[in-house]
Amino acid sequence: MENFTITVARGFGSGGKEIASKVAARLNIHCYENRILTLASQMSGIDRQIFEEVNEKLHQKKKGISALLKGLPRRKTPSPERNGFVSNDELYNYEKQIIIDLANTESSVIVGKAADWVLKDNPRVLSVYIEAPRSFCRPRIMEKLGVSAETADISITETDRYRAEYYDYYTGGNYWTNPVNYDITLNTARLGIDGCVEMILHALCTKFPDIVLPLPQEQKAENNQ
Repeated sequence: MENFTITVARGFGSGGKEIASKVAARLNIHCYENRILTLASQMSGIDRQIFEEVNEKLHQKKKGISALLKGLPRRKTPSPERNGFVSNDELYNYEKQIIIDLANTESSVIVGKAADWVLKDNPRVLSVYIEAPRSFCRPRIMEKLGVSAETADISITETDRYRAEYYDYYTGGNYWTNPVNYDITLNTARLGIDGCVEMILHALCTKFPDIVLPLPQEQKAENNQ
C-alpha cells in the first residue's frame, strides 16, 4: 500500500488536534504538529548543508526526517497565538521541506502548517478542515488553559486570525476556511469528537480504496480469544 497523508486544518478550540491524534492512533501512524515547527526552528539556526547531510544518513537507514521529529517533545495543551502574524519565509521553507519529506517517506497525519496547500499536488492526500461555533470552543479553551470566558474568546479570535493570515500569505491569497480547499469540512459541535474521527476514516477509505483500516484494539482482543 502506498503512503498516504491526512492534513488537518482547524479552528482554535474545535478539537481538531484531538481528532487528528485519535485518527492517527486508529491508523497506527504518527501525528505531527508542533514538532514540525520545533524542528524547522532548529533547522533555521544551523547550516542547511549540515542538516541535509544528517537527513541523508537517516534516509539511508530508512528513518528519514521523521526520526528527527519523533525525538522532539509533543505539546499537550493548546498554544494560542497572541501576536500578530509576521512572515518568516525561511522558517516556512523548512516546514514545507519537512512536510513534503514526511509525505514521501511515511503515512502520517499533519496538523496545520498549511499542509493541505503544500501537498496540493500529491494525489495521496486527504485534506480536512474542522471547525465549531464559539459556544463549543469557548468552554474547551477555558478548561484546557484555565482562563476566563473573556480571555478564551480573545485567544480564539487572535489565534484564528493568525492562522488565516498565515494561510493567506503562504498560499498567495487563498482563504483558510474556504471549503473548496479541502476534501471534507466537519463541525465538531454537531458530530462530536469521535463522530469526526469516524467521518475522516470513512472519507479516507472512500478516496483511497486500497487502504484497509486496522481493527480496533477491542475487536482484536475478541478475535484472539
